[in-house]
Formats: sequence, structure tokens, C-alpha cells
Amino acid sequence: MSESDPQENGAETSVPRPPESAPGEAGAVPPLAAPPVIADPLPASSASANPVAQMAERLFAEMRKAVVGQEEMVEMLAVALLANGHVLLEGVPGTAKTLTVRAFARICAISFARIQFTPDLMPSDILGTSIYDPREGVFTLKRGPLFAGLILADEINRTPPKTQSALLEAMEERRVTIDGVTHPLPDPFVVCATQNPVEYEGTYPLPEAQLDRFMLKVVVDYPGEEEEMAILARYQSGFRAANLDTAHLSPVLTAEDLPPLRRFVESVEVSVAVRKYITDIVRAGRSNRHLVLGPSPRAAITLMLAAKAFAAIHDRNFVTPDDVKTLAGPVLRHRILLRPESEIEGYTADRVLNAVLEQVPVPR
Repeated sequence: MSESDPQENGAETSVPRPPESAPGEAGAVPPLAAPPVIADPLPASSASANPVAQMAERLFAEMRKAVVGQEEMVEMLAVALLANGHVLLEGVPGTAKTLTVRAFARICAISFARIQFTPDLMPSDILGTSIYDPREGVFTLKRGPLFAGLILADEINRTPPKTQSALLEAMEERRVTIDGVTHPLPDPFVVCATQNPVEYEGTYPLPEAQLDRFMLKVVVDYPGEEEEMAILARYQSGFRAANLDTAHLSPVLTAEDLPPLRRFVESVEVSVAVRKYITDIVRAGRSNRHLVLGPSPRAAITLMLAAKAFAAIHDRNFVTPDDVKTLAGPVLRHRILLRPESEIEGYTADRVLNAVLEQVPVPR
């Protein structure tokens, strides 16, 4: 199925000004004609009593049909979905960011819209607008692509701050206001934004306050040698990223399945010792000499909520210190600001965070 195929995943929404290099990427598509067929559950012998772990095992197995490697990116998308957050994917072109989000949306049977951010994109292009009907004498809302369940905000740093703010306000409030009327956004509502870390010409970098709207920032790296060989083998066998039908993906859950999974995540226990560990990490980051801006209390809350989802995915009903250490990078790296002199010395956000984690005692 090509990018313009009318069954991308239920409700891919048209977006103005698609890029010339990908015609039809955001073509309008109707809803699925019938409910998706959910993949068979795990055999009783391998099934866990944890419904989140069961779902995650099936989801990761399906994702491997379309994406080779990039396990962290896939896992963080699942964490964001379960913890009701948003994800910022940063990586050079060609590292499967778009493919991963498209495959994830299909496997989760969530309505999907891709928005190609450009310098001339206006807030009404993503939110929608009211159109006057002269026959009825009333205004009707023409909804924009932001009313989908899973949004791929491609190259978010290529659009001006006014349009960025419209998107980020919707991410925070889970609703939009058009012509004075408030409209709720669907549930789930997950934004997966991408940006190129090396090309800065003609871009509008997100300020720190807006970066904080993202629960996770994932740095997407090149695949390893064996993974790159496996990618070539798949293309030799007929797989095409533009046609997800060639991956033979099956949905493993729908939007209606999410509430009980999220309730299970909320029930995951975080001991006093682990909460103290999160607090110590955040406070140590604030006092680090390389930082102008350290993690806020919201960062501590986000780290705990993400760690709960991560623990549930890994078949546990309690959070461990290792869960916190694993999530510290994705949750905190975009919430800290380095001093200019430290950047000149070669320090990065991840290097500082690693030093902080080594400094803070791990609870036993």
C-alpha cells in the first residue's frame, strides 16, 4: 500500500502543502470499513497475568515485521501511549522515524495523520476552520489533521513559532479553540514529532518551555552493521517502506483497549526509596555546574509516570531503580540547558546526565 493508499490506518487526514518529494503522503482516507482483526493472544503457556506485558510482546513482534532494530524508539512510543504522553524523535533522515510511527499507528489501530511542517504552514492548516454554509445560514467546522489519534509532526522545527504554539497548546490542553468554540481532541491523542539534529538552515528551534510538552525525547541513531544487512535483505525480498501491506502487519489493540491498560500502569507501585531516588536525580541535576537550567518538578513527575509504564511493559507491577536510570535520558535530556562554556568543552546533555546518575546513590 502506498502512502496515498486509502487504507493507511483508518483515518489518515489530508494536510496542505505536502512535500514534493513525497506526493500523496498525507492524502485523505476514509475510516476502515470494518473493525480491525486483532492478532491472536499469546498462548496460555507464555501469557503473563500482566495485560500490558502481553500487549507489548505482541506489539513488538509486529513492529519487527516493519522495522529492523530501533528497539528504543519502538519501546518509547509504547511508553508514551500508555502514559498518555508525546514523543520527540531526533535523528538524521533515513533512520526509519516516519516508518516506525506509521507502522505503530497501524498496529495500534489508531487514526493517523501526518503533517509536513513547512515555513508557510498556518495554525488553521492543522487545527481546521469554520466554513459558512449559505443554504443553512450556519458555520460548520472543517476539522484539520490535528483531530487524529496519532499525529506525525514531521520536521516540527521547520514551521514558525505561531504554528508550533498551536500544536503544542493542543498537546498540553488536549483540546483546541476555533472561532471561540472549544473542541476536545480524541483519546488517545499522541504527537510524535521529528526533527533533524544537523540541518539548522531555515529552522525554528523549539524553546525550552515548548520542549517540556514532550514526555520523551529519543535520539535515533544509525542501525548496526548486521541490522543494515537485514534491512537490505528485506528489500531484496519485496518489503517496501512506502507500502506497509508488504510487512503484513496485524493490529494488536484498538483505542477502546487502552483504558484498562492505562489503569494497570497507574496501579504500578513506586516505593518511597525509588521516589527518593527520582527526587535526588532531579535535584542533583539542578545543582550541576554545567547546567544553566536543571530539571523541574514536572520532570520528576514525568520520570515517575514513564517509569511506571516501562515497568508494566517489562512484566512488573513495581518500578525499580534500573527503570528510572533507563528513562532518565529520554525524559530529562530535553529539559536541561547547558552552559555555553560547557558546550565548548564538549559536554552534551547525555554526558551530564550520565555524570549525575553516577553521582546519585542507587537505593538497594
